[in-house]
Amino acid sequence: MINILLVDDHAVVRMGLSMLLNSHPDMRVVGEASEGNEGIRKALDLKPNVIIMDLSMPHGKDGLSATTELKKLMPNVNILILTMHDDEEYLFRAIQAGASGCILKSAPHDELLGAIQSVANGEAYLHPAATKRLMEEYMGAMKQGNQDTMNLLSDREKEVLTLIAKGFSNKKIAEQLVISVKTVETHKSKVMEKLQLKTRPELVQYAIKKGLLGYGL
Repeated sequence: MINILLVDDHAVVRMGLSMLLNSHPDMRVVGEASEGNEGIRKALDLKPNVIIMDLSMPHGKDGLSATTELKKLMPNVNILILTMHDDEEYLFRAIQAGASGCILKSAPHDELLGAIQSVANGEAYLHPAATKRLMEEYMGAMKQGNQDTMNLLSDREKEVLTLIAKGFSNKKIAEQLVISVKTVETHKSKVMEKLQLKTRPELVQYAIKKGLLGYGL
């Protein structure tokens, strides 16, 4: 069962999401909050698997600030950002804050349910429009002749990076590559050091921009 906390300043939106999610056999809304500070308190109390976080909440703490604080307090919590903004700036900021994914409020119900299941499984989720924008930015950078930092990584480090971005745990990566978990952690540390990245979401963002997830680059 996926226990979900809803954080959105619109009561009607929370009510609609609750009805939709509670009708799914594997999902349950365990709590609601109308702004970031309340969301943090309830997350610490209820220990949800997934937090659906509205990006823009004018009263109290906004979604990005709440996400940043929650990831410090609960590093393993999975946060799915809900936004009306189809803008790469908001996407990058959400990923940098530690969100596991980002979905538009206008997305179909099936896409939302799939996104929740993905982040609950430890995978990253980006809505198609966001992925397209990341690809466009990557192509623009290539045209400007930016140095390809992928050349800094060994073949094994690239393998580990790709599997991390696909949502595999260290244990699963170790099993697939037939190496120890400690070796996986060493490779991950070296990748982050070479690329000057600090969080798993940043690794995912980098892998997407480099086309490592099979999006056609």
